[in-house]
Amino acid sequence: MFFAGGDKVIEKTIIVLILILLVFVVHSIIPTYYNKYFNKNAQRKTSTKNEVMLTFDDGPDPRYTNRLLDLLKENDVKATFFMVAENAKKNKDIVRRMISEGHKVGLHSWQHRNAMLYSYAYTKKDFENSVKIMKAIGVDEIFYRPPWGHTNIFSNYFVNKFGLKMIFWDVMAEDWKSESVPEIIIDKLMKRVTPYSIICLHDAGENSGGDYGAPENTILALKVAIPKLKSKGYKFVLPE
Repeated sequence: MFFAGGDKVIEKTIIVLILILLVFVVHSIIPTYYNKYFNKNAQRKTSTKNEVMLTFDDGPDPRYTNRLLDLLKENDVKATFFMVAENAKKNKDIVRRMISEGHKVGLHSWQHRNAMLYSYAYTKKDFENSVKIMKAIGVDEIFYRPPWGHTNIFSNYFVNKFGLKMIFWDVMAEDWKSESVPEIIIDKLMKRVTPYSIICLHDAGENSGGDYGAPENTILALKVAIPKLKSKGYKFVLPE
């Protein structure tokens, strides 16, 4: 009798775990892969050969972003910044500088949390608070990139509701890691960038999931990589 009862408990536990797994697949896994690879309204590449897009996630961070903007200005390059709304709220002057210098501004969530784990209520709050913050700063045209590229079953509803455009990437250089020294980042960019690439780098460190000091390596790497990419015939463009 003891073992029979134990078997029933195990069976019920397995059923519950399977149901939880199925819910997670429908809520998180399927939407994430759909948006990353199949959603025709999401951008993953540029549309014209040798026109590449330079993008940055996680900022703005006053320790790095202004210096990055200085570098971009020196090289006459425009970029797109997907920023955590709470970081933007704390650094309004940096956001306004980006806009005044011709860069594009996008959203990278409200608090840089993983959308795979969001409920409907938190997803709603995430988009509402993010858009409210950006519009208060003066950002009217807003692009969107989910942290880690992860979405959930509710994400597209709110992307459409707020008139956002989802933009992913096809090139990373793992620059959020402190061990990714400038030479490593340069090498990865030169090997991975193709004629239609969207490059994803980072302008914030430990406050948004990266390593402390990592953006320092990114800035140093771009001092070399931008001229090298230009010499290969690449032109840097913005999303439309």
